[in-house]
Amino acid sequence: MTLPTSQRISVALTPPYTAEVECGLLARVGEKVREHLPAGGKVVVITAPPIRRFWGARLEAGLAAAGLRYEIIELPDGEGHKTLTDLEVMAEAMVAFGADRSTLLLAFGGGVVGDVGALLASLYMRGIPLIHVPTTLLAMVDSSLGGKTGVNLRSGKNLLGTFYHPRTILADPEVLQTLADREYRSGLGEALKYGVITDRALFEEMAANTPALRRRDAPALASLIPACLRHKAAVVAGDEREAGRRQILNFGHTLGHALESASGYRRYLHGEAVAWGMMAAGRIAVRLGRFPEIESERMNAAILALCGPLPPLNESPDLLLRHAASDKKTRAGVLHFILPSAIGTVDVVSGVPDEVIRAALADTASAT
Repeated sequence: MTLPTSQRISVALTPPYTAEVECGLLARVGEKVREHLPAGGKVVVITAPPIRRFWGARLEAGLAAAGLRYEIIELPDGEGHKTLTDLEVMAEAMVAFGADRSTLLLAFGGGVVGDVGALLASLYMRGIPLIHVPTTLLAMVDSSLGGKTGVNLRSGKNLLGTFYHPRTILADPEVLQTLADREYRSGLGEALKYGVITDRALFEEMAANTPALRRRDAPALASLIPACLRHKAAVVAGDEREAGRRQILNFGHTLGHALESASGYRRYLHGEAVAWGMMAAGRIAVRLGRFPEIESERMNAAILALCGPLPPLNESPDLLLRHAASDKKTRAGVLHFILPSAIGTVDVVSGVPDEVIRAALADTASAT
């Protein structure tokens, strides 16, 4: 895979940081890490076994070439290990390694590794430096940027977490070569979100380039990944703690998170659940007269073309409503939805009647 040149996306917070996207960047991670490592510091790498198997040797070679002392700590693969128990096990491993406040934590993996690793960095000795090296498309276009960390409870997704930003993000699209097809398609769903919420041109580009994106075409990825990061960086810079506009990034997540928790995090990948959640949100907006039917159909067609096939949507609406009620986006007992009014424009809407949600879920399940 060959991408044209390195691209840097600035995140205008205090302090600011950058996301760097470049093919082959993984081999130079050591020299990049050294720029942010406190004097005399060591590196702890949090990763998952599949990532280490495919790409660990290249990462370790880069760290060793830069003369860095490091330790690899594995988080078992999967959403089921996004727990406080697993976080505690890793924290104990860091203590055994001798990690202190001069240690830098490098989160080398997808969304789960990124969320748990970042939470660990925010808590260990009350905060140590963090760098994200995302290895899934979903993490590259979305979850590595923005400072959200978290673990799940039985009651719901990401109910325990902090805001903690990395020193930098180092994304090497070459690692997507070994990403499972289903995981890759899951990331396309999260990427399409940015087209629906803020950039109709990006939506149109993704819809037109579906075959190229599905086959992981380098120029298509060279356009897509930085575009998504720029959109997220702009939103996050204007609303770091999700007090206002940042809520639009939750498009598809209200019911998406409910799907994940209702199924015990076993049936759906995150991007798949969000894909269903986006389609359901579109149908809610149609039923409320906020979103034209033709726009909903175009959105659904693009989602299914990019992300499909999706696991069947067969959880009962009442079960999903119960799980949605415990989601962190519920405030004062009221569910908040991000609903489109046109492709490229969304609004935060509360007080949607349960019967509308049930009917929209039935529409969505039967539409495919």
